[in-house]
Amino acid sequence: MENIDWNNLNFGYIKTDFNIRCLYKNGAWGELEVSDSEYFNMHISATAIHYGQEAFEGLKAFRGKDGKIRIFRMDENAKRMMDSSAGTLMAQLPAEKFMEAVKKAVKLNEKFVPPYGSGASLYIRPVLFGSGPQIGVKPANEYMFMVFVMPVGPYFKGGFKTTPFVIMREFDRSAPLGMGKYKVGGNYAASLVAVKKAAELGYSNIFYLDAKEKKYIDECGAANFFGIKNNTYVTPKSSTILPSITNKSLMVLAKEMGMKVEVREVPVEELETFEEAGACGTAAVISPISRIDDFDEKKTYLFSKDGKPGPVSEKLYNKLQAIQYGDEPDNHGWIEIVE
Repeated sequence: MENIDWNNLNFGYIKTDFNIRCLYKNGAWGELEVSDSEYFNMHISATAIHYGQEAFEGLKAFRGKDGKIRIFRMDENAKRMMDSSAGTLMAQLPAEKFMEAVKKAVKLNEKFVPPYGSGASLYIRPVLFGSGPQIGVKPANEYMFMVFVMPVGPYFKGGFKTTPFVIMREFDRSAPLGMGKYKVGGNYAASLVAVKKAAELGYSNIFYLDAKEKKYIDECGAANFFGIKNNTYVTPKSSTILPSITNKSLMVLAKEMGMKVEVREVPVEELETFEEAGACGTAAVISPISRIDDFDEKKTYLFSKDGKPGPVSEKLYNKLQAIQYGDEPDNHGWIEIVE
């Protein structure tokens, strides 16, 4: 703890003092328990290991100039985990219990919330999985829910900047009626080969098209896409896209800035018409895109000639960060202050 360099943190795992656990057995959730161990025992035939019964979330807490700790939109994470649980036939953890566990994990690890001005925050990872034994493809009858936290640095080292993405049609993110709309580990395991190939070619991530027709924009890596043109914020509508809480928040802010918001199918050719483009999610808030190279069609869509983020992306990024750190008022009830 003493040797944490708050201004030079990476985005990665750091051990903190406590995590929160809760067990579901005999048809009911138990009480929240506090643990100081990074490990747990698991049955060798737990469904999480064999059949991928697992879901997780990612959210953040921020220390403001006033010293107060603010958690951003955890009610939305609670709802999304309930959706993922329904999609994988896991026991649904009530939203109240989810939020109680998150607040408890933050409070018990309060000293790990980075100071205001460091650009760092406390990353919160809730995870739920089938811990009960089952051989045969069936849901477990026991589940474990856990919340652990760690301080993480800003996503952009050296400031808010653009990166290139690549379209490669040999990879699909998720089938149209598959698991793409749930935050489950299998979706991320399925992306590892594509992400590795994109990185080897010098790109920050893969840019997926829809799996059925390869005509429409789907997601950028593990983030939602948005494009800006004619004072309009455009983001794809698709049954395979994970509903991003960051994207949802940016749409509200864009409307407040006097922009139109469109959620619709976005044909790949429309990339030509966007003045700015970005990927959005919890880790980076916004990852502005410098260009998207279509690997198969040998075509490039350029969004930044000088490598700098566009003015709308920058304004949205700064506005959302200001709300998260408490520098601007929260007019939407997005923030929960940890007392």
